[in-house]
Amino acid sequence: MNEQTSSAGWPASVLVTGATSGIGLATALLLARRGRRVIGTARSQDKADALVRTAREQGLVLDAVVMDLRDPVSCREAVGRAAELTDGGPDALVANAGIPLAGAITDVSEDRIREVMEVNVVGTLRMCSLVLPAMRERGRGRIVTVSSAAARISAPMNGWYSASKHALSAATHSLRMEIRRYGVQVVLVEPGTVATPFWDRAQEDLSALTTADADADADADADVHDRAASLFSRIQRAAGGPQPVARTIARALRVQRPRRRYTVGVDAHLGTALQCAAPLWLSDHVKSRLFALHTPADTAPAPARIRQTSGS
Repeated sequence: MNEQTSSAGWPASVLVTGATSGIGLATALLLARRGRRVIGTARSQDKADALVRTAREQGLVLDAVVMDLRDPVSCREAVGRAAELTDGGPDALVANAGIPLAGAITDVSEDRIREVMEVNVVGTLRMCSLVLPAMRERGRGRIVTVSSAAARISAPMNGWYSASKHALSAATHSLRMEIRRYGVQVVLVEPGTVATPFWDRAQEDLSALTTADADADADADADVHDRAASLFSRIQRAAGGPQPVARTIARALRVQRPRRRYTVGVDAHLGTALQCAAPLWLSDHVKSRLFALHTPADTAPAPARIRQTSGS
């Protein structure tokens, strides 16, 4: 379905999760600049205060609420506070908050796996559920979930993050069909690589794995982790800022009939097209060479590498 542009589609109030940095911050400031009532979520009071201060320095007004996306009680309290600020609940939700998780599928801890799934999938969909009752009662509303091109382009050392975003994308498509009859529109946004602090935590994940490799004398895996860290760093340096994604989110909120999915960035468009067109053996070969996984590994016995949940 082609989008139809209309100023009538603008929501008066928008709740933006993960609004203190990256795409969330750029989106919150852009929407406030365009006259929307914005409520941004932050993980701590210090970050909430910094968000309000940043907006004020630019001559903008927005509100900030403290919320931990992993905590159901915190999510309910944040949506309740947003309802107080918007006289019944926000007209739109931008479900942007998310965290990375870098490392091989078998190398990351179960605690971190649960965290990335809780934040990127369960917590995000929980927020959708919490804002829905007020939207259904009004007979209108809009939800924009921010996934990633990684949802459709799996790569080594990024599998759990891709899995979480793939799950979010799939759930978003289901949600869109389930609640359309209530007058609530659901839109999926899939950005490509964006230069944000998001990448810093991914680098920290790889650094921790490299340290563990050194402790276990696993030279081969250390080389792979070092190669991945170098590749991620180069990608980040070449990436643009979050403003194009913020503008796309604003457009998805503004138009009367938005597209079901917006893919943002040349790398995202090109990567998803090539992923669909290329046979798996070819894409596997290219990605394996990029991450130095194309040569046989040393098969000599090595120390146990399974990183289970702490205390297990």
